[in-house]
Amino acid sequence: MCLSCKPGAYNKVLQELMKLNIPRGDIFLLFGPIDVLVQFKGIKDLNEFLEKWFNPVRMACCKETLCKKTMTFVVVNEGTSYAEEPFAFMFLNVQPQHLEKAQIELMKVPEVVSADIVLGSYDIISPVRAKDRIDLERVISKIHRTVPGIEGTATTIVSMIRI
Repeated sequence: MCLSCKPGAYNKVLQELMKLNIPRGDIFLLFGPIDVLVQFKGIKDLNEFLEKWFNPVRMACCKETLCKKTMTFVVVNEGTSYAEEPFAFMFLNVQPQHLEKAQIELMKVPEVVSADIVLGSYDIISPVRAKDRIDLERVISKIHRTVPGIEGTATTIVSMIRI
């Protein structure tokens, strides 16, 4: 679930998310078109997600209009599970006929931590490793050269501020 915060409200949003007992390692403060990314693991079905997470997060973050927008992605084909904190997240739009091949090719790039095919405004969400911004530029360029069917991407850098 992605949240776009009202200017200056991300600290309050993070506080509200922590009150919901979301594990700290599943909340990412980002720099880019998305301010906060929350991943939910081990969800059994859509009803569980709606009752346990979606509605509480939406209600907590809509208090005082802390969030301008929410986007929810449903994982269709999960990539590799990971515990490390990525340097950035790439949100990719891929031509439909290349979706599965793009996921496979992404996972061949050593800097790619995982690649989830999702339903939503993007087709694949992929956390990536990089040493710094210059290295991230190299990684993004490599992905664009080697992964078939990419129509567009948005990249958000993970904040070094610990939640």
